[in-house]
Amino acid sequence: MFNRPKIDVIIPAFNEENAIGNVLKDIPSDWVREVIVCNNLSTDATVKVAQSQGATVVDAPIKGYGNACLFGLNYVAQKKEKPDIIVFLDADYSDHPEQLPEVVAPIINDDYDLVIGSRALGNLEKGSMTPQQIFGNWLATNLIRLFYKYHFTDLGPFRAIKYDQLLALDMKDKTYGWTVEMQVKAAKQKMKCIEVPVHYRVRIGFSKVSGTIRGTIGAGQKILWTIFKYL
Repeated sequence: MFNRPKIDVIIPAFNEENAIGNVLKDIPSDWVREVIVCNNLSTDATVKVAQSQGATVVDAPIKGYGNACLFGLNYVAQKKEKPDIIVFLDADYSDHPEQLPEVVAPIINDDYDLVIGSRALGNLEKGSMTPQQIFGNWLATNLIRLFYKYHFTDLGPFRAIKYDQLLALDMKDKTYGWTVEMQVKAAKQKMKCIEVPVHYRVRIGFSKVSGTIRGTIGAGQKILWTIFKYL
């Protein structure tokens, strides 16, 4: 597909000063053009740590995972030379950034549009996902299979997508529904999608979503609402 794909990485971050440095160190620098940390109203040293590791920090002053991603994409859109591939991963060091080459490989080698890093297919460290997260992923992916005829096993945050195809998805979600919106819209548009196994470990720090009852319920409701919204 590309001789030398231009890969930009977007990392939403909210109060991840203890984890973001590890994430940035483990990203294979020879594979990426720029790493963009989207600072989502952090009150700790997330920005300072990210900048010290050479990342570009973009302020995302409206709370929400999707908002942070959208502010990152707005930054990318202003660049004169657009990327070929956008990679998304989390800032809490639960993903294994060193697997980036494995995640982008199907796009580069086999012209896939969207690659999901599947924790369900990979090595899931004990305690890295709560039972409600595992059930929620199982339910959501089975509903996508039922209604959209696409087989996914996970809504994992570690993913890669062709930039032009990402623009075609016209992403809108501002909170918890970002990942499922991407997969549902890709299915509706009949994009070429695949999953690759990725490792997943216990995150550094406290989860703002699965770590609270309110966050878990809110995320679950938003994911289900998003699946049915685009039918």
